[in-house]
Amino acid sequence: MLMVPAERVRAQILAILHKWGMAPDLAETTAEMMVETDLLGVDSHGISMLMTYEARHREGRLNLQARPKIIREGPVTALVDAGAGLGHPVSVFAMNLAVDKAMVSGVAVVGVRNSHHFGAAGVYARIAARRGALGLVTSATRGIAMVPTRGAVPVLGTNPLAFAAPAGRNPPFVLDMATTTVAAGKVKVHHLNDRAVPAGWVMDGAGGSVTDPHEAYRYVLERPEGGLTPLGGTPEMASHKGYGLAMMVHILGGTLVGATFSPIRNRTRSETDPDGLGHFFMALNPEAFRDAGDFEDDLDEAIDVLHATPPVDPARPVMVAGDPETVARERRLRDGIPVPPALDQHIRAICERGEVDYLLS
Repeated sequence: MLMVPAERVRAQILAILHKWGMAPDLAETTAEMMVETDLLGVDSHGISMLMTYEARHREGRLNLQARPKIIREGPVTALVDAGAGLGHPVSVFAMNLAVDKAMVSGVAVVGVRNSHHFGAAGVYARIAARRGALGLVTSATRGIAMVPTRGAVPVLGTNPLAFAAPAGRNPPFVLDMATTTVAAGKVKVHHLNDRAVPAGWVMDGAGGSVTDPHEAYRYVLERPEGGLTPLGGTPEMASHKGYGLAMMVHILGGTLVGATFSPIRNRTRSETDPDGLGHFFMALNPEAFRDAGDFEDDLDEAIDVLHATPPVDPARPVMVAGDPETVARERRLRDGIPVPPALDQHIRAICERGEVDYLLS
């Protein structure tokens, strides 16, 4: 396992994006979001996404020179066209625009259409929290991986939902989740590391659990039947809640902004068309509801109560959403970002195909 300093990971991503022809400032933003995702421990959505992005680039789907363009705007809303570019630059733009408007008006929503994969939703919600606002992010997805409750074949994607709120003494509260039991990228990580998949993550076409990492990977990414379970896992464990949340996420991040619904898209568009994804960014200014600092103080007290909850195992204290990522970030800034051998081979191959210097080791 390679342990690679964050700056070297950033340099590798930038070298590849520059070679593909991405504008320097757009590449900087994209690399920053990808590295931050890896630092936070979300290995499924950082540098490992280069494999997917390379495929989109080679297929001619990506416009790597695309810049965000506001096509509809009001005092507390905006709709932004991503120009068929990667989702990272437009998402940073949209979240910051939502916060700018919320700081004036109290609340704002910015939608994005005509986009591609944007990485991890949580890194954009964190932008709002760093600026003193609450942030809510959802996104439509290209992939079809979730098998709906009572279903045998996948229809929805992993449909992510992220929410962040600023605290005072504590790090921000950051919930970043797929509406499936687990993100598809985490199955990919288990596949790359040859590590068994926990029961309940992936089901076959008959509803049985799949734990072999390579077979699970095939069910999620290659086979027409089976796939990821909705959050909850089984009907008996309330998988209808994850299924319902996934559709809510699509309504906000897809239907509302005029983006595609993947099952319909796959029937009506060619394999070389852009992905046409949509994203949703909402910002709330707590000072629209509370005096300055009161919200953060109360959130600190609530987080303190949760942290003080007696744990089952004293060696594993109770955390709140965002804590594991904060711990991972501190550790990875110190020790480096882990790159497993299989991923390293993929990055080497991308560099060889693109005639890019390999920089990870």
